[in-house]
Parts: sequence; C-alpha cells; structure tokens
Amino acid sequence: MQNDQAQFIKMTETPIHKLITSLAIPTIISMLVTAIYNMADTFFVAKLGTSASGAVGIVFSLMAIIQAIGFTLGMGSGSLISRLLGAKQNEKANEIASSGFFTAILFGILLAIFGLINIDNMMKVLGSSQSILPFAKSYAKYILLGAPIMCASFVLNNILRSEGRSRFAMIGIASGSIINIFLDPVLIFGLNMGISGAAIATLVSQAISFCILLSIILRGVTVSKLNIKYMSKSIKTYTLIIKTGLPSFTRQGLASISTVLLNLCAVGYGDAAVAALSIFSKIFMFIFSTVIGFGQGFQPVVGYNYGAKKYDRVKESCFFTLKVGVSIMFICAVVGFIFAPNIIKLFIEDDLEVISIGSRCLRAQCIAMPFIPVCTVCNMTFQMIGKSWTATLLSSTRQGLCFIPILFIGNTLFGLNGIECTQALADFASCVIAIPFAIVFLRNLNLKIKEQKETSQMTLK
Repeated sequence: MQNDQAQFIKMTETPIHKLITSLAIPTIISMLVTAIYNMADTFFVAKLGTSASGAVGIVFSLMAIIQAIGFTLGMGSGSLISRLLGAKQNEKANEIASSGFFTAILFGILLAIFGLINIDNMMKVLGSSQSILPFAKSYAKYILLGAPIMCASFVLNNILRSEGRSRFAMIGIASGSIINIFLDPVLIFGLNMGISGAAIATLVSQAISFCILLSIILRGVTVSKLNIKYMSKSIKTYTLIIKTGLPSFTRQGLASISTVLLNLCAVGYGDAAVAALSIFSKIFMFIFSTVIGFGQGFQPVVGYNYGAKKYDRVKESCFFTLKVGVSIMFICAVVGFIFAPNIIKLFIEDDLEVISIGSRCLRAQCIAMPFIPVCTVCNMTFQMIGKSWTATLLSSTRQGLCFIPILFIGNTLFGLNGIECTQALADFASCVIAIPFAIVFLRNLNLKIKEQKETSQMTLK
C-alpha cells in the first residue's frame, strides 16, 4: 500500500517537465531500439535482393494487423488503468489488466490459425507480386506463429507504461530487439536460412520480450495485478476496453490497409518502387519513434492527473509535450532533407532506382514533419482522458481519411510522384483537422481549472 501511494504521489505531484522526461526517456529508448531492429531487418534482408526487400514491406502490413489487435487491447487497458489508479480504484484496475491480457492471447491465436491456413491468399491481398510471394510467405509464417505473444506483449508493455513504470517496459522491449539485431546476420547468412532466418529472429526476440515483461509484472512490480481469477465476466468490461482502445485499432488497422494500398499502387511501377517505399517507411518510423516515445511518457501523466482531477497539470503536460515534439521533428526534418540519398544508400547501394525513389519520399516527408506532433498529441490526449470517439476520428485521418484519397488522386494524376508525396500531404491535412478539436478541448479544460480555483477560494473563505 505504501508503494501504491508513493506511485500516486509521484504521478500527481512531480513537476511536469521532470516527470514526463523521466518517463519518456525509457520509452524513447524502447522505440528507437525497436526502430533500429526494424531497420536492421530491412538492411540484412536487402542483401538478399530487391524482391526480398519488397517482402519485408508486404509482411509489414501483417505486423500492422497484429499491432492493431495488441494496441487496441493494450492502449484500451492502459488508458483505463491510468485513470482508475488516479481515482484510486485499484481492484478495478486488476480486472481491466487481466481481461485485456488474456483476451489478447486469444485474439492472437485466432489470427495465427486463420493466417496460416490462408497464407497464400493473405500475401496476395497484402500486395505481393508473384516474384515477391515466395519471400513474403517464408517471412510471414513465422510472424503468424508469434502473433499470440506479440499481441499479449503490447498489453504487458502498456500496463507498465500506464502506471508510470516505463523503465521496466523498456527493459522488456529493448532486450528482445537487441537480441533480434544480433540474431539477424547469424540466421540469415551464418546458417544460410535466408529471409526465413530474419523471421525466426523476430519470433525468438518477441518470445524473449514477452517472458521478460510477464516476469516483471508477476513479481509484483505493478499496482495492478494479473490473474485469470480477475478476468471480468461482464461483456461491458471488454466493450469498454475495446472502445477505449478503438483509436489505436483504427490507427493501426488503417496503417495496415494504407500500406497494402500503397504496395498495390507501387507494384505497378516495379519491385524497386515497393522496396524503396519499404525502406523509406522504416527510416521514417525510426524518426517518428522519438515523438511517439516522448508521447508515451506523456500519456500516463495525463491519465493519472485527469483521473485525479488535476486539470492544470493536464494542460501543462499537453503544451510541454507539443513543444518538445515539434522541436524534435524540425531538427530531424532538416537533417533528413539534406542527407536523404545518403540515408537511403545505407540500406541499398547498388540499385539507383530504389535510391532515387526513396530519397524523393524522404524529402517530401521532411517538409511535413514539424506538423505531425499536433495530431499525435491531440490523439493521445483524447484517448487517455476517455474521449474515445474524438480520438478515433483523429487517429483515422493520418492513414485513412486523408491518406487513402490522397494516394488514389496522386497516383491517378501524378503517377509515382503522387505516391511519393502521399504520406507528407496526409500528415499536413491531419494537423489542420486536429487544430479545432484542440482549441475546444483547451477551452473546456480552462473552464474546469477556473471552476476548481473558484471552489478552492470559496472553501478558504
């Protein structure tokens, strides 16, 4: 109980800049290490040829589906846990944590069974060409086998982060990713397993991360506990978890759909276009992971303090995170724009067409980078305070409501050049859409802060 109270005091009284930074550093490290491992996969697989590089982009869509399930249940559980602990409803937090965890395992098993039975058709639907298909199948079958533990790991990671214990989450996620980086060359080239070696490395690393995260929680580090006896028997609990996590499902689900559509459009311009877009997406995710990581340090602070009705701290958290996010993305945009060809060459040196396409994609994205944190911070805030429908709408803009129409219009009117600029234009449009929601939210938050001050003054009198 003393530890629980100490954690509550930490989350609701520590100065905002110090608290968010201390929670964000481990999550940024986790995101960067994960992004490096993704790029390492791309780097080593690229040595097997352009078709193999394209296969990584195809299976990335499958991993986005797995992430959609994991993030939905993980962020849904995590958001609720933060607010419940802020309101000191610890037993309810146990119920949410256990329900989310075991449901993730079940959904992962169902996805694995369906995917393995229909692997050929699935790869084709995800945008694989005939030349890429054998590589994509070899990679995807191992990813599907790992679906249950991957889904469950997202829930475990979010339970730790939602309680402000991001350092422990970092240990689990980063350990698996580092092991993956070392396993890639050993399995791909040392044991001559080709692209299957990359997939097995991913499977092994995900299993290790899962075991580490689960052991941390079972040792009693967290306030919320995992036990099958805590699983809710009420359908309302699962509905609430899914509803709260719906923005994450929408974001990840649309990311998967958008990647599939992107691959289907790009495949008409050859394997080089698919490979270039795959490499570009990994590079951009590495850059974007810094903002996401900082935002993940921000999220539990918002959840705790909103649950504790400390609205002034919620407002301060939003502005601090936005300023840091814009600054990070501006610096990365300048560097990325100047050195775009050199960055692409790190992954593939001998295909000038891939380098040219990838460089144009990266430079277009750099122009839009400083606008990205606006929608990201708004989306994270609304999800953590329980405004699920608003968060869902905003999460659907970047890679759905904006991305898909821009992709088809750009491809029709400008061909490959239109495809290359799609994500950048979608990011700018999503920022414009998010601003009115942010203004309304801040007005309402200011009213609550004003009411609290007036009530406090009346009490003193």
